[in-house]
Amino acid sequence: MARQQYDEIGETYEGVKTLPLARYVEIPGFTGMLGRLGGRSVLDLACGTGFYTRQAKRLGAGDVLGVDISGEMVSAARAIEEREPLGIRYDVLDAGALPEPERPFDVATAVYLLNYADDEETLARMCHGIHRSLAAGGELLALTQNPDFRFDGPDTAKYGFTYTPCGTTPVGPRVHIEALLDPPVAFDTNYPLRPVYERCLKAAGFDEVTWVPLQVPAPAAHPFGAGFWDDFAANPPLIMLRCRK
Repeated sequence: MARQQYDEIGETYEGVKTLPLARYVEIPGFTGMLGRLGGRSVLDLACGTGFYTRQAKRLGAGDVLGVDISGEMVSAARAIEEREPLGIRYDVLDAGALPEPERPFDVATAVYLLNYADDEETLARMCHGIHRSLAAGGELLALTQNPDFRFDGPDTAKYGFTYTPCGTTPVGPRVHIEALLDPPVAFDTNYPLRPVYERCLKAAGFDEVTWVPLQVPAPAAHPFGAGFWDDFAANPPLIMLRCRK
């Protein structure tokens, strides 16, 4: 399902990062958690068009590999690398079936990956593969859908996204998300429950699993009026995870 959705989207997905929630909350929040990478090796899972793969390289990472299940997304990432070379490698791989790496990575990043597991077995397999890909003391840094998000909360369209429940899965609600570009980009994903995440990550061997909330941007960091981000602060649709091996 995820492969088909993202094959159809391709490089159009780059536009999603221009929407208010992505531009002013997601990007500064996740790059802030990445911090200065200082030559560390990075495996970027579900890399898509390589947006955060490139961010990791610009933050000082050494060897960087981006992988995605969608061949179209990887083709788009490679095309961007050809236009603006940073020395990043890309490969088509299923994060639920990662091969053991020749050399383990210091950091694994996973932006909108874990929420695509349709059942706990798949999520556990993802977590085990990521854990095996990391060196001792390595970290998984993830951005995912917030398990505590209330779908009956205030309208989120002003942030550039809408969230509509469209079913249930063994791990949590199934949700239709529209990114309000022109034309809109839509995809369906899951909202795994908090205990499901924690159970799978800890069973995979991650000793520390820390939930990291995204912060509301300071007034000087965005062009919108006072109170614009209040609804987000009260009911954030996204959250981050820091997991140490």
